[in-house]
Amino acid sequence: MMYGENYIEQKKNTHLYFMLGNSKYAVNTSNVLEIMKLPKLDYPQKLPNNIIGLLKYNNFVINIIDIRFYLDIDVSEYNVNNELLIVKTDETIFGIITDRVLGIMPFESSDIDTIPFVDNKTIIDSIYKHNQETVFIINIYSIENRLKQTIKPLDIDVQALFPKDEHSLSVMNSRTNELTKKSNFSFMSGELHTKKKLISFNINDDLYCIPLDCVKEVLKDTTITNVPGTPDFIEGIMNLRGDYITVLNIKKFIGIHKTDKKQDAEKNPVIIVSCNDMELAFLIDKINELFEVPEEKIIGSGEGYFSNEFILNNIPYTILNVEKIFTDKRIVVTDM
Repeated sequence: MMYGENYIEQKKNTHLYFMLGNSKYAVNTSNVLEIMKLPKLDYPQKLPNNIIGLLKYNNFVINIIDIRFYLDIDVSEYNVNNELLIVKTDETIFGIITDRVLGIMPFESSDIDTIPFVDNKTIIDSIYKHNQETVFIINIYSIENRLKQTIKPLDIDVQALFPKDEHSLSVMNSRTNELTKKSNFSFMSGELHTKKKLISFNINDDLYCIPLDCVKEVLKDTTITNVPGTPDFIEGIMNLRGDYITVLNIKKFIGIHKTDKKQDAEKNPVIIVSCNDMELAFLIDKINELFEVPEEKIIGSGEGYFSNEFILNNIPYTILNVEKIFTDKRIVVTDM
């Protein structure tokens, strides 16, 4: 698949952004390995370096941090709905706790302001500003440097910030057990490298994926304008920072039967997909997570709308054939 220079440049500036407290933060998607719901963390001792816990991930024990401790911002109690970003540098893997992942978005270079007088201890080195929205961009390499240094333990009882009720503990323990199974399988099969990064989502009760390389942006809440006279699988158009993009209802386009079961409360979640210098917004039922899958586990090479499939933690996933959808004769993409 060929991409133009503009697309490649956009991928360099594509960020995953999230809410933590009252502020929005972002990290470059090239550094993100996985998004997961908060599992049960380990606390072997009073941890230094503003670490809030340890997690076994792919047979490594990684540090989990809350960036608010580095920024001297008040920290509220955690709950089972908190999400972890697993990120990597060239040398280190660690986790960042978030309240909620908001989406994936390319940041225009002209809208990024570098903060003056930063040093290698400053974990926020730039700010993204657009349409009165401010997002603080995290320098994960600065965090890496901080983790290598010895910093006195936090003065607060970090464990007291985590839920202690029976239901929450059960949920978090279950997530940790699933991670352990996944890590053990990777270790036994040697699948620690050659992984494919995917975005997963729901269509009805089934799980599908799109390779991150094809994804330009992920939005959980979108305003869609209906266009009269279009096919029923064209949901309408959306305005994305001044550009109009056709919204394709994947369920109707592929011919998947609609169920009456209610999905979680996401209003018009879409994935902006780019292929062959064209863009479409795929309307789906629910956006789930970003994760990596060993390429050895992906089977099939279908020529239809579903190119491959795989099983992860005993759950089947289907990978959409993006190029097949974009070259379908029913789709006519025009500049508006």
